[in-house]
Amino acid sequence: MKPFSLRLAPLAVAALLAAGCSSLNPFASSAPKPAPLVDFKPTAQLTANWRANIGEAGSYRFLPAVSRDSVFAAGHEGEVARFEDGRAVWRVDTQAELSAGVGSDGRLAVVVATDGTVIALDADNGSERWRAAVGAEVLAPPAVSLDVVIVRASDNRLIALSARDGKRRWVYQRNNPPLALRSYAGVLIEGPVVLAGFPGGKLAVINVANGGAIAELGVAVPRGATELERVADIVGMPVVGRREVCAVAYQGRAACFDTSNGNAIWAREFSSSVGMDRDGRFAMITDDRDAVHALDAASGASVWKQDALARRKVSRPLIVGDHVIVGDLEGYIHVLDRDTGAFAARDRAGSDPIAADPVPLRRGFVVQDADGDITAYEVR
Repeated sequence: MKPFSLRLAPLAVAALLAAGCSSLNPFASSAPKPAPLVDFKPTAQLTANWRANIGEAGSYRFLPAVSRDSVFAAGHEGEVARFEDGRAVWRVDTQAELSAGVGSDGRLAVVVATDGTVIALDADNGSERWRAAVGAEVLAPPAVSLDVVIVRASDNRLIALSARDGKRRWVYQRNNPPLALRSYAGVLIEGPVVLAGFPGGKLAVINVANGGAIAELGVAVPRGATELERVADIVGMPVVGRREVCAVAYQGRAACFDTSNGNAIWAREFSSSVGMDRDGRFAMITDDRDAVHALDAASGASVWKQDALARRKVSRPLIVGDHVIVGDLEGYIHVLDRDTGAFAARDRAGSDPIAADPVPLRRGFVVQDADGDITAYEVR
């Protein structure tokens, strides 16, 4: 163990769209199309080991959860399932419309309804263990541990519930700037602490037992003359290494901090709307122009940039062995060489967008698209 949102008002959204490139301008006569797929000679084999369906996402984004060899998935219409090697171990209809993907520690599978009801299922058989109302919209998968379930409300409150019976333990709330992005990123439980990124570029370290603030790390500093220009929200999940924690902000920076003292190890100017990943050698970031960047994990220095996926709404990157995985708006899975950024393999999981993050699975990874198609892949 280491020692140690998001929403914009409608007028602000319109201003942001108009201020961006012409592909985002609602008044443009024709939006630029996604970059065409480039030809390449495959250097890796991308194999779909199994496929399943859990139901469409609607206007939400559903992220599967993995525990050992089990994949837990949910859809907007209320179905939750546990899959192993493509076989449904159980399927449950929660009789509720859901707004967030599954959080699981292998004991519980937890989802949240659109009315703010948290629903905990037994991970072994799908039987309902408890329900608890949090009175808030929740867009991110809950974080689940042996003792607590933590949900992040869309107003950026963190609400901790007892994993045993759903009773409320604590609420963490901080002051937020007037404008913030709408985020589907959850929080990370690391032993005795919770790591959560917030609007304004702050990464909070919170005591999991009582919700008390331990530290607040400055990933980015809001800059600009208007509130819109000053939006600098941390996006995606924080990433924890052996002795560091890293995060990236929209219109801000990417930064890594020493978990023993909170000191910054490095920081780079960056803007991302989906997040980052890292291993012992590289930090990988998808920027807000859909380019994938590899940075040196120790120094933050640029190593390579893959910008051939412009306007394809590229997902958060996932490092799998010697490769980097991203999905796009047309359902394609792109495999990049981790050392060079060159395209190594490609497959189309389906025709719907891969909006949710790819999730690591033993010997590979799993993706869930907007139509609820779940595909487990292996890269060789």
